Amino acid sequence: MKAMGQVLTKVREQLYDCKLVTGKLRAMLQTADEQVRSLKKQSTFLSQLAAKTVPNGIHCLSMRLTIEYYLLPPEKRKFPRSENLENPNLYHYALFSDNVLAASVVVNSTIMNAKDPSKHVFHLVTDKLNFGAMNMWFLLNPPRKATIHVENVDEFKWLNSSYCPVLRQLESAAMKEYYFKANHPTSLSSGSSNLKYRNPKYLSMLNHLRFYLPKVYPKLDKILFLDDDIVVQKDLTGLWSVNLNGKVNGAVETCGESFHRFDKYLNFTNPHIARNFDPNACGWAYGMNIFDLKEWKKRDITGIYHKWQNMNEDRVLWKLGTLPPGLITFYGLTHPLEKSWHVLGLGYNPSVDRSEIDNAAVIHYNGNMKPWLEIAMTKYRSYWTKYIKYNHPYLRSCNLSE
Repeated sequence: MKAMGQVLTKVREQLYDCKLVTGKLRAMLQTADEQVRSLKKQSTFLSQLAAKTVPNGIHCLSMRLTIEYYLLPPEKRKFPRSENLENPNLYHYALFSDNVLAASVVVNSTIMNAKDPSKHVFHLVTDKLNFGAMNMWFLLNPPRKATIHVENVDEFKWLNSSYCPVLRQLESAAMKEYYFKANHPTSLSSGSSNLKYRNPKYLSMLNHLRFYLPKVYPKLDKILFLDDDIVVQKDLTGLWSVNLNGKVNGAVETCGESFHRFDKYLNFTNPHIARNFDPNACGWAYGMNIFDLKEWKKRDITGIYHKWQNMNEDRVLWKLGTLPPGLITFYGLTHPLEKSWHVLGLGYNPSVDRSEIDNAAVIHYNGNMKPWLEIAMTKYRSYWTKYIKYNHPYLRSCNLSE
């Protein structure tokens, strides 16, 4: 009995030790979890910070080109073939960008894959900071027989706060507080959730100009809208003959079984959203969209956009960006294009199928990892760099290289 008692005492002590060890392991696991969460927040913050910066080489290129442009006499600042700008029988592209190198890739890749470059017309809009640089680049590097025209968004006098709700909102004290002052981060980890709201692209009118296409190009019937983070790999003229069936916007849908649907982008707890839209409706992509501008004017698309943008003064319907108001504005008015026209994800998804990329007419580096940034995914970068001549003297002088 005495021996058994001693054994039981030892067993009791061992069990106690097990509980102690279990407790310590749980504490260690909780600490590790907190560290992982903190590191993830820091990583997100740093990637968003990297995504919104302009690399030194591109800044240098823009500055050099700007100086050269304003040294040119006025008569040498004009592009040829201006008579094509309003010809509805040609293929017209809208490209809004403040990145000279990115814009050059879009134009070069489109022209190099076009069957007849002389029938293509590029309408570039940039801001006053990059207006000289964008002009000078294409004066020095004309896109073969294609037509090109560069405009300054700051010279669109009609684009003012009395006409444009988003411009009025961006100028308001409340919006400035929201973007620039609210919840100033005191550390890397605490700032990660706020930084994306202060990305310059959300504050730029270049980003919102897509809702005013018939106002910018009143003489055109159709236009292909391209983002500046895309690469064209095939002739795109087939898009002009796609039957949109009375719809305004031709776009590739992005929804899967349960993701990229309207409930991801819009606040369905708001009665205005809940009453008017289906939460399971399929989302679609901006970046390559064929727009029927005659149908746009007939249906007053810009008016629809203004109505919803006014209702979102306090950001209760959606938080930021141009895709949510785009989904709302073109609800029921978007024709789904074949997916091979536009393959997305090269700016965030390391698992995009290689055959899909190779067969795509347009590939899109949507996401933070833009191909001109150091954080770009190496495996996708060559699709973009192949359209840049790195031996160009301006690129060499700015240390821009593959």
